[in-house]
Amino acid sequence: MKLNKLAAVALALSVFASSAASAQDEMVKGVVKKIDAGAGKITLTSGPIKSLDMDEDNMTMVFRVKDPAMLKQAKVGDKVQFEAGRVNGEIAVTSLQKSK
Repeated sequence: MKLNKLAAVALALSVFASSAASAQDEMVKGVVKKIDAGAGKITLTSGPIKSLDMDEDNMTMVFRVKDPAMLKQAKVGDKVQFEAGRVNGEIAVTSLQKSK
C-alpha cells in the first residue's frame, strides 16, 4: 500500500514538473522597442513564437496586451519574457515579465 502512495506522489510530481517546464517553453525572450499605453500596445523584438507558429528569429511586432496594466511593468530597452496568443481573434501578449 505504501508503494502505491509513493508511486502516486512521484507521478503527480512528474506531471507538475512537466507542465511547469512546458509553460516555461512557451515564454519568449524579447526586447521592448516601443510602448503605446493609450492604445494598449507594445512593440517587441523577439525570437520564434511557437504558440503562434511563428518561426522567424529577430522579428519585430506590435502586439495588443491582454491587460494594459502589463505595460507599466516595462520600459523601452528592457529585456522581457512574454507569452502571446489569440485574444478575441487578435494576437496579443497574455503575460509579460522583465528578464533577470
